[in-house]
Amino acid sequence: MATTETASTGSISGFPAGGAPQGGDLGAEIEALSGRLARVKSNIGQIIFGQEETVEQSLISLLAGGHVLLIGVPGLAKTRLVDCLGKVLGLDAKRVQCTPDLMPADIIGSEVLEESDTGKRAFRFIEGPVFSQLLMADEINRASPRTQSALLQAMQEHKVSVGGHTYPLPQPFHVLATQNPLEQEGTYPLPEAQLDRFLLQIDVHYPSLDAERQMLIVTTGSVDAEAATVLSAAELMAAQRLVRRIPIGDKVVEAILRLVRAGRPESSEIEDVKKNLAWGPGPRAGQALMLASRARALLQGRFSPSIDDVAALAHPVLRHRIALNYGARAEGVTLGNIIDRLIAQLG
Repeated sequence: MATTETASTGSISGFPAGGAPQGGDLGAEIEALSGRLARVKSNIGQIIFGQEETVEQSLISLLAGGHVLLIGVPGLAKTRLVDCLGKVLGLDAKRVQCTPDLMPADIIGSEVLEESDTGKRAFRFIEGPVFSQLLMADEINRASPRTQSALLQAMQEHKVSVGGHTYPLPQPFHVLATQNPLEQEGTYPLPEAQLDRFLLQIDVHYPSLDAERQMLIVTTGSVDAEAATVLSAAELMAAQRLVRRIPIGDKVVEAILRLVRAGRPESSEIEDVKKNLAWGPGPRAGQALMLASRARALLQGRFSPSIDDVAALAHPVLRHRIALNYGARAEGVTLGNIIDRLIAQLG
């Protein structure tokens, strides 16, 4: 299952130029886990049709320990994907339907005053749905900024504070949020600080003709397929630790730095970037590319990532971490155009 890395990876500290660990347990762990992950993808593929790239990028985010923002029109199985991921990966999943009247306490929980049989009164904390391993925030941009901010501490620190007390969240903890790009009335754009907490922004597209035909036949029959559990939460956490142990080549590190730093208009040498971007990606974008590239290599059964992984993940990592200025939007420039220009300079 495992293959050697491409020549574009470069030298790796502690390993020969070929990239594959020699005589250690790491290579065996990667090979064994990649087989399990192939079963994960296969199980999800029996439920979700025509969204192979979306499924792969979602798994990359979870393997990297990150959160996901899914953007797509209604009916593309975003909610079903999150439910399927929870079952296949053995995670405790909960769902929050975001609305303008949703309060922070509806997500993180609240303290209630209770009186015992003896008349003694005390506060008891009632956990909200954020106390789960996989939280789906459906249509997150319909929640008010106050409620959106309630997720910030949870997403970044994996804990919440209520009434002067701090409560740790279950491990692992992931937020998979969905957003409808069409209906903008009554929505609140996510602030940049919260967008940056999402490891990847995954744009969900329509399925191909063949996939949609298969979906019509399978989903309207008398038997509804169900996902089978392949991994447990403990095994997912072990996979996340393995991702951080995967070696990464000097050339890949340099490619990540070059890509991220070239996207900052104040210091970029690319004219399109300086002309069209209001701001560029921060250091967290480089961290996301490092982890996601390692996770993609693991998912595909390779011993270390290559520059091809960086290029493949540039769009989902950067599209929510850069912003066009007014002039660029008026001229019809898109973020995709700018990211393609950044990828092109990697050579």
